[in-house]
Amino acid sequence: MVSNLDQFSLMRQLDIVFKELDHELAGLSSGTVFVQIRNNVIGKFGIRHNPIAGKGGTFTAVEPGLSAKHREEFRRMALETLDHKRSWTHGEIAFDFAVRQGIILVDATLESNYNMANLMIRYNKPTYRKANSE
Repeated sequence: MVSNLDQFSLMRQLDIVFKELDHELAGLSSGTVFVQIRNNVIGKFGIRHNPIAGKGGTFTAVEPGLSAKHREEFRRMALETLDHKRSWTHGEIAFDFAVRQGIILVDATLESNYNMANLMIRYNKPTYRKANSE
């Protein structure tokens, strides 16, 4: 395992996430892939998906998951989403996905996070003025 993820671009890290989740995505037809970002490094990531539904004392048949083509299209769309990330370094990206009529649909939500305590340090720094020598 890589010890210094910050040596990889965010795009490369997201690619690694999708490779790690590939097997799990193959068993799902809908859900949300999320990545939590701190200092432009992905920490926690995973999948939220609807629970298995039961009715009449039995569980319904599991729908087929994402095909290899769907998973590749999903990964490509997720990587393209990074083009819309602006100057923030902390936050979360959530990719809601579903297969409808054989096509994978993906909605991405980008969430930036800021820490007010860090901002207060920056805004409360005293301003030093040079003494006028004249």
